[in-house]
Amino acid sequence: MTKVLGFGEVMLRLCPSGFKRFRQMLPGNMDVTFGGGEANVCASLAMLGDEAAYLTALPKNAVTESFFAQMRGLDVDVSNVLIKENSRMGIYFVETGANQRASNVIYDRDYSAISMTGPEEYDFEKALDGVKHVHITGITPSLSEKAFLSTLELARRAKAAGVKVSCDLNYRKKLWNWHDAMKKNELAEHCMAQIVPFVDVIIANEEDAADVFGIKAEHADLTKGHIDAAAYISVAEQLIKRFPNVSQVAITLRESISASHNNWGAMLFDKASGQADFAPLNADGEYTPYEIRDIVDRVGGGDSFGAGLIHALYSDDCGAPEDAIRFAVAASCLKHSVKGDFNYVNRSEVLSLMGGDASGRVKR
Repeated sequence: MTKVLGFGEVMLRLCPSGFKRFRQMLPGNMDVTFGGGEANVCASLAMLGDEAAYLTALPKNAVTESFFAQMRGLDVDVSNVLIKENSRMGIYFVETGANQRASNVIYDRDYSAISMTGPEEYDFEKALDGVKHVHITGITPSLSEKAFLSTLELARRAKAAGVKVSCDLNYRKKLWNWHDAMKKNELAEHCMAQIVPFVDVIIANEEDAADVFGIKAEHADLTKGHIDAAAYISVAEQLIKRFPNVSQVAITLRESISASHNNWGAMLFDKASGQADFAPLNADGEYTPYEIRDIVDRVGGGDSFGAGLIHALYSDDCGAPEDAIRFAVAASCLKHSVKGDFNYVNRSEVLSLMGGDASGRVKR
């Protein structure tokens, strides 16, 4: 197994049950779970059979202990998490959309433990011991200058130690508020342009490269659910031209017909071969995305894709780019059937979907 370290913020996730709205549920009960991009990746990797470790900063209280218990139950190593007195865990609220009503996220992350922690407070050397791959995202740098500097320092140290680094650009329009003199996109580009030179694999959705680096795909109208998949080859090539250290670029391709119906696929561009592989493919070898109807929960879909890709790239049977992207897309397709941030899907289920079993028949 390859040991993977994820670094970022985990939060309490509060969500009305079913498809109810906040005003229907509050005051009242809501579903409470844990979630956050990098923690989602670590949890998914562990469920796929990899050795995963998670690094963050959290308060010293019973809620943190509950999070530790869950992660340890999934075999995720949380032994290097930094515990800080008089701090807080971030919170986010999710209102799950349906049909033509979009989902809505409200963040309550200001002054969270990780946003108040600088790189000098972490023992990165200890956290990197035995690690072969580090996963970071563009979410954590969006929280504060200290969180940005911590992400940058971990990426720098990992690269210096010969550890591969993947970064999901993960642009969040409601974040990047910590610099009064810069617009959100300007701040994102300023920060991510310093991090990505230490990155081997870029992961992004169909909008991230445009939002962060101004690199746009032609003929895409995401509000109408239309994507020209081939246009993202140029996006990947432009990213690699700007950051020649990057060896692979993976881009998820979500066509949002409605909140309940998405078409889902992805592309992996490999610098060494100069080739782009798409998944899934039909019997004629043409890109034909999964049609996901009656979505249970799409939050964490990109994280499950990232975990699937990392897992596959180090697997003997799925390491080739064309197989790795098929595995990643299948894993993330299945996540849309799972409530909550974590992708409670195992490797055999992913391989079954890769093999063409999309019937959903009961397995007895």
